[in-house]
Amino acid sequence: MEHLLEQTLNGLQLGFVYALIAVGYTMVYGIIKLINFAHGDVFMVGAFLAYFGFTSWGLPWPVAVLVSMAGCAVLGVGIERLAYRPLRARGAPRIAALITAIGVSLFIEYFTSLNFVFGSDYRNVPRVLPDRRWELGGITVTNVQLLVLVTVLVLVASLQFVVYRTRVGKAMRAVAQDTDAARLMGIDVDRIIACTFALGSALAAAAGALFAVAYPQIHPFMGIMPGLKAFTAAVLGGIGSIPGALLGALVMGQVEVLTAAYVTTDFRDAIAFALLILVLLLRPTGLLGKTAPEKV
Repeated sequence: MEHLLEQTLNGLQLGFVYALIAVGYTMVYGIIKLINFAHGDVFMVGAFLAYFGFTSWGLPWPVAVLVSMAGCAVLGVGIERLAYRPLRARGAPRIAALITAIGVSLFIEYFTSLNFVFGSDYRNVPRVLPDRRWELGGITVTNVQLLVLVTVLVLVASLQFVVYRTRVGKAMRAVAQDTDAARLMGIDVDRIIACTFALGSALAAAAGALFAVAYPQIHPFMGIMPGLKAFTAAVLGGIGSIPGALLGALVMGQVEVLTAAYVTTDFRDAIAFALLILVLLLRPTGLLGKTAPEKV
């Protein structure tokens, strides 16, 4: 029983990291109906910026994470401004934007693997916290797990505040409802879309920094699989829905960890994606998705 609870805790840790990435996917999709495949690479850049901030620039880890979030917010806005906005302005079909997103993803991966950027080598992330463990009812809880859980809860609560209690958040929801009507009401749609990319990218950077602490090895292609799983989690929960992205990410984390612990590590990805197929067969809009227009 203790082993099951410990694995459940490990699943929560992984699921919470996926949640921060999945929220970015679902926010962008909710606003402009774009699957931003470059989002997983923003996650990777966030991990590297936090790593360099801590190891090379001598910043305390929390400051390095904030710098990473700010840097990736700028990166996200740049991606939207240079790659997606011109297509949107020309009324390009969605498939063009989708292919562009894949191209941006590949560009970031191979550009950052150049020696004068991040380099192609794997890098070991030094320990940012002293190793602390506590026994609670026979379960071992580490300070890294607590750091991940608390940080993600704080960030998600902050996002909820921004979306539901600020003018920017109200404008984001208005644009998600009806872009043309929002523009007629005087909302600067392009600015709101840029804000959405900035918020999502900052959360992805925080996820990358937490991932580097929990699984301390980073490389330029590390965003591919977590990004794909976070996207799967967003679809599983109902893409376009923030609560759905959170629920889907937690389910993905649990399935992956429990499969690795009780079946085999070789099947953990296969079973996680098989679950997605099963859920979509039974509920095509995802666990919390709606057939009505999706909202952020």
